[in-house]
Formats: sequence, C-alpha cells, structure tokens
Amino acid sequence: MSTHGGASPARLHLVVDVVVAPAKLTVSLRITGVRDDGYHLIDAEMVSLDLADRLTISEGDGLEVVGPAAAGIASGDSNLVRRALSAVGRRAHVRVEKHIRAGAGLGGGSSDAAAILRWAGVDDLAVAASVGADVPFCLVGGRARVTGIGEVVEALPFIPCTYTIITPPFGVSTAEVYRVWDTLPVRGVGPNDLESAAIKVQPRLASWRDRILRVTGSVAMLAGSGSTWFVEGDHREAADALAAATVVVVHTIS
Repeated sequence: MSTHGGASPARLHLVVDVVVAPAKLTVSLRITGVRDDGYHLIDAEMVSLDLADRLTISEGDGLEVVGPAAAGIASGDSNLVRRALSAVGRRAHVRVEKHIRAGAGLGGGSSDAAAILRWAGVDDLAVAASVGADVPFCLVGGRARVTGIGEVVEALPFIPCTYTIITPPFGVSTAEVYRVWDTLPVRGVGPNDLESAAIKVQPRLASWRDRILRVTGSVAMLAGSGSTWFVEGDHREAADALAAATVVVVHTIS
C-alpha cells in the first residue's frame, strides 16, 4: 500500500546484452595490388581466436572502455564501435572490456565493431566493410580466405590450432605500415608481405623476432601489420624470458 497516495512509479525495464568479440589472427598475407583510391588489395588467411573482448550493451548513449588492454584507446567518434552503431542507425551505451591490445594487429577494434553489427542483426559484409577493412572477417569469424580490400570472405574448413602470441610493449600504425610498403623496392618476404615494411616503421620488431627465436626455437611470424609476433604451439614457458611482452597461448575457434 502506497503511503504517498496515487499510483506507484513504473519500474524501468533495462535491457542488457553481452556479446563477445574474438581476436583475429592473420596467418598469411599477400598484397596483390592497390586500387585507384589507394586501398590495398589482399589475399589472406585469417582465423578467430579464443582471446576476446567483452561488450555489455544497454539502453542509453555512450562508450566506456575498461579492462587490462584499455590504455590508449579513444572513445570518441573515431572508435569503430561508434562507427558501427552509426552504420546501422542504432543508439546504445556500450561498455567494452578490452583484452585485445590496440596496435597489436589482432583486430580488436574491428571485432568490437563486428560484435555491434551482430547485436543489431546485421550480416551484410558491405556494411561491415564501410566500418573497417577487417570488420567483414570479424563478422563472419572462424577460418577464412579474405580478398579484395577485406570485404570478400570465403569460409574455409576449421582446423584446430594452438598458437603462442607475443605482443611487445608498443604498437604499430597499420596506416603507416601500408604507406611504407608502397615505397619499398622489394616487398614480399615470408608468409606476410607487410613484415619488412612493419620493421622499417618500427625497427624494434626485428629484435623481438630474434629474441622469440632464441627463446622458443621457432621462427616467429608477424600478425598483420604488427606489433604481435606468433609461433605455433604452446610456448607459455617463454613468458619469463620475454617478460616485457604480453605472452598468451591461444586456440583457434570456429
């Protein structure tokens, strides 16, 4: 019984959704051309990992970035979560718990944006590509061949695999790596055409590659434009010797 008279105030119904945004690993990458508008054409194999960000989406408006990998991530209009919301005409308050380092080449921002598209019920790869080049793969997930500028995603059979990813204590600008790649006389080395350009942009990458070889006995491969290196198998024992880096053992997911 109300002691104030009249009707009791209506209880607000708050809808909260939680979505997961898996990291992506670029296992191989070839640059096959450059479009007239400057976008680079690729032919890559990408896989989804069990390392993931966690997005809590609720009524309201705003973006909050927290968690162990939140440092240095802008929450303004340039953030891919905001761009994804704008692309689908939705409004929400999003709290991103970051576990995927920015500037590591693991597609954290792109996967966060793809999670927003999934939440909104959007599976159109053209819409995903309008948000960012890696967003279409992150929307599809699993294992795939990715071509065009990233908007063509061809699903491949799932192969369970374990990797150790080693992220040095610095990031690398993807845009700067592609800009330098355009200037190199010899561009393709190993499974990742961007490796030589990334090392030119950030020379410390080479010393990390060499340290990983000494510690694990395996030749490390660069993830996309860097700064993460990865080797196949479980090498968690390398964490002590590579203490300045973030060392995580991950598994592919379908």
